[in-house]
Amino acid sequence: MKNHWPDDAALFALAREKLFVALVGDILDTMGLQHQYLHPHLKPVDPAAVILGRAMPVLEADFFDTQYEGHNPLSAQPFGLMFQALDDLQKDEVYICAGGSHRYAQFGGLMATRALYCGAAGAVVHGFHRDTNEILKLRFPVASFGSYAQDQGPRGKVVDWRVPIELDGIKVMPGDVIYGDRDGVLVVPAAAVDDAFHGAFEKAKGENKVLEALRQGMRTTDAFAKFGIM
Repeated sequence: MKNHWPDDAALFALAREKLFVALVGDILDTMGLQHQYLHPHLKPVDPAAVILGRAMPVLEADFFDTQYEGHNPLSAQPFGLMFQALDDLQKDEVYICAGGSHRYAQFGGLMATRALYCGAAGAVVHGFHRDTNEILKLRFPVASFGSYAQDQGPRGKVVDWRVPIELDGIKVMPGDVIYGDRDGVLVVPAAAVDDAFHGAFEKAKGENKVLEALRQGMRTTDAFAKFGIM
């Protein structure tokens, strides 16, 4: 398979300039990958934010008593492996977590500060975030179901990271591309990234032609017959 870009940095920069999430999702449809959007209520905290990077999946679990030792050392460890997972974030990666309930926030301002320092591209939380003002001030892109102040410390823990996770029936593997904007969050499997984005750039060129034709008064039926895009 041909690689159209020298590296992720070049691809992501061009995508931020030329694309939006829906275009890539449309191309995935044509590739037979028709169920790659996460829950429709999962949106960036800042509607203008764009999340684009390689997935660093994080697995959460509910816990109910941090004073109880149990048989797993994590039972007595606040936040579980969350600090280790955060410290392992690499440039242009997206912290994406699943597995916990909605009883607590799974991402906050201090986490965003550390992720930003690591060069991460954003965070996607299949639950709630907190510290909204701090996250917005940092301009670190975070997508979640909304804000909720309750801390995860005594209620949930990270039990592993850089492992496969599943959100809304969609598997997320380490190295998949996560692409999110105000219209939704898309998971692009690593093996499909090159073809999906190349197709999206081509579709963007076609949509610009359709847009100009519509502005000139062309009927939608004629535009679709001519360009095959709508």
